Amino acid sequence: MSGKCRLCPRKCGVDRSITKGYCGETDKLRIANYQLHQWEEPVISGSSGAGTVFFSGCVMKCVFCQNYQISSLGTGYEITEQRLAEIFLELQSKGASCIDLVNPTHFVPQIKSALDKVKSSLHIPIVYNSGGYELPETIDSLAGYIDVFLPDLKYFSDDLAKKYSLAGGYFSNAIASIREMVSVAGKPVICGGILVHGVMVRHLVLPNHRQDSIELLRRLGGSFAPDEILISLMSQYLPVYRASEFPELSRRLSTFEYDSVVKEARKFGWDGFIQERSSASDYYIPDFSSEPL
Repeated sequence: MSGKCRLCPRKCGVDRSITKGYCGETDKLRIANYQLHQWEEPVISGSSGAGTVFFSGCVMKCVFCQNYQISSLGTGYEITEQRLAEIFLELQSKGASCIDLVNPTHFVPQIKSALDKVKSSLHIPIVYNSGGYELPETIDSLAGYIDVFLPDLKYFSDDLAKKYSLAGGYFSNAIASIREMVSVAGKPVICGGILVHGVMVRHLVLPNHRQDSIELLRRLGGSFAPDEILISLMSQYLPVYRASEFPELSRRLSTFEYDSVVKEARKFGWDGFIQERSSASDYYIPDFSSEPL
C-alpha cells in the first residue's frame, strides 16, 4: 500500500509506506496473536472455535477497550502477507469454524492480498470483525473476499463517540457501512450451526448510557428489516484500560440497564443473541502475552 491512506472515516492521508497513520500502523502487516477462539457468538465460534487473527493498531481510540494492549499500546509483531495466508490455512487445518479477522480495517489491502494467495483452498467463512467505524467504499472493496461481517456498533450519540473513542461522525459512517455490508454479504445464512453469509451487528451496552443504546436500536430498526441482519447484545462491559478516568464508566453494567435495552431490541423482531451477565469477566479477554497456538 502506498499513497495517502483513506481506508477509514478519519481519512488521515498519511503515506503509511513512510510513517504511521492515525491507527498507529505503517503498511507493514502486524498481528498480536492468532488462535482458535471459543468466545465469539455460537454461530461464529461453533464447537471448535473461530480461527481468530488479532491485528495490531486500531482506527478507534476507545477508553474502555478490552484489547487495549494491541489497539493502543503497540503489542504485536510484523509478518508478511504470505505468512498471513499460511496462518489462514493453519487455522482451517486445526478445525476452525471460520477465519475471524479482528480489527482488520487498516490492513484491508494486505488481507485481500493474503486471501488472494489461498482463497481457492479456504473452505470456511471469512469474517470481518470490526469496531464499526468504516467507510462504505472500503466495505464495497471486500466483495468476493468477506462472507460475514461482524461490526460492533458502539454509539448513536456523536458526543459519546468523540468523548470515548475520538471518533467523530461515528454513527453516520457506521450505519452507511452496515448497509453496504448487507449488500456485499446478503441476508444471514446459517448452515450446520455456523453463519456462512450475512451481517451480525453487535452492541455493547455501557453503564449510564442505556438511553443511547435504546436510540441506537431504534435507528437500526428503522434502517433494516428483521431478516436483513442478526443482532448480538453484549453485557460484557468491564471498566478496563482508561475507563476509570470517566466516573460514569467506572462500574459494571446493572441488570436493569441491560434488561431495558434487551426489551427494546425485542420490539424489532431480530434473531440473534442475548449475552449472559456472567460474561462480564476478564476470563474472556485474550492473553496477548502468550505465544500463538
